[in-house]
Amino acid sequence: QVQLVESGGGLVQPGGSLRLSCVASGSRLSSYNMGWYRQAPGKQRELVARITTGSITNYADSVKGRFTISRDNAKNTVYLQIGSLKPEDTAVYYCNAGSPVFGSWGQGTQVTVSS
Repeated sequence: QVQLVESGGGLVQPGGSLRLSCVASGSRLSSYNMGWYRQAPGKQRELVARITTGSITNYADSVKGRFTISRDNAKNTVYLQIGSLKPEDTAVYYCNAGSPVFGSWGQGTQVTVSS
């Protein structure tokens, strides 16, 4: 089973940017479709972006043009570049390997967008 550790979150002003990282151990990330999800207080966890093993990407409508998912299989890492941040992007961001039902999850990294 793959273990995932997210990092890169923090407090950022509206309009700012961050790069989130998800480092895997225990298995090669190249074998997995990967996803970034987020969960805001009082809301359900939602898909933000996914990238397949062939690097095909898709995004939630709310983040298209602002967020970019990428993977570096040599580093066993998936990234989420988040920009033009809005207060409504505030959430805990989670990395997922495989599928949201049967796959592996990290512990999450907090992103807070506030002035």
